[in-house]
Amino acid sequence: MGEEIDGSLGYGSSFPSDLGFGDEFPDIESTSVSEAKPRILLMGLRRSGKSSIQKVVFHKMSPNETLFLESTSKLVKSDISNSSFVQFQVWDFPGQVDFFDSAFDSETIFGGCGALVFVIDAQDDYLEALAKLNVTITKAYQVNPDITFEVFIHKVDGLSDDHKIETQRDIHQRAVDELQDSGLDQISLSFYLTSIYDHSIFEAFSKVVQKLIPQLPMLENLLNILMANSGIEKTFLFDVVSKIYLATDSSPVDMQSYELCSDMIDVVIDISCIYGMKDEVSDGIAYDSGSSSVIKLNNGMVLYLREVNKYLALVSLLRESNFVQHGLIDYNFHCFRKAIQEVFDVRQKAASEQ
Repeated sequence: MGEEIDGSLGYGSSFPSDLGFGDEFPDIESTSVSEAKPRILLMGLRRSGKSSIQKVVFHKMSPNETLFLESTSKLVKSDISNSSFVQFQVWDFPGQVDFFDSAFDSETIFGGCGALVFVIDAQDDYLEALAKLNVTITKAYQVNPDITFEVFIHKVDGLSDDHKIETQRDIHQRAVDELQDSGLDQISLSFYLTSIYDHSIFEAFSKVVQKLIPQLPMLENLLNILMANSGIEKTFLFDVVSKIYLATDSSPVDMQSYELCSDMIDVVIDISCIYGMKDEVSDGIAYDSGSSSVIKLNNGMVLYLREVNKYLALVSLLRESNFVQHGLIDYNFHCFRKAIQEVFDVRQKAASEQ
């Protein structure tokens, strides 16, 4: 999905050498902010789960394997470049480093940032995390008021449903109150309950990434047209490698439907790896232009997957009675895929002209 480069950002001599920063890393300060890809910054206190999130979502690590990850001691960058729609970088910041000291270049850190994801450990005392969240947002907003601020209330798998709701309410209220006290009540925060042991982390990151896609309204409109003309109940446009959905139709997202559609990608790829030809495996996954699947559920619904391009899949949920006209659905899908390609071409042409 993208190559991970430890400490690849190298802000020159402004970083303490004993923390793994310094001249051994490429200098990005010569790259203008406007030319850089949108960045997602992962911040939070030590052991809050930032690195685990990055490994599970973008590097397909098993959640159980993250138990053996060492605490991040230096900046880690992942370059995510799967398609024309998925083009960004993820910067994982060590929790113990104070990046707001005057020695650090806030413009370099926040200038090209599209989204700031602050991770709070819900199973720990989060008052210190809330204090750092306030300082982080204040500093980031001064440099770049266009940043979207996302708060992941993480590790909620160990909490009861009532405790989850109460924790989210308390963190939300305290965070908003602190921003108001700082005179920043115009800033909007988005809160998500997340865990690497279920689909919640993928759904939360989907919402974050969608805010970085300028073509999102167009994609949603295309999905609405496809759904209305094909008898589809719900449809998602997935990035195959990360299982982040880049767009969905305008109907509300039901978590169970999302989980079914997400799991179908794993089923198709796993079966393709076992029974497909060896030369069909690309970038570690068995997925190509011939990839498609139909799964009939025992509740009268059908899951339908079609390949859109090398890295994108359309996964739809519809009633079995509507799937009888699958020839019409296939025709509508081909029209949809052609429209998606045209959107790609426009973006690629615009990027080449810059």
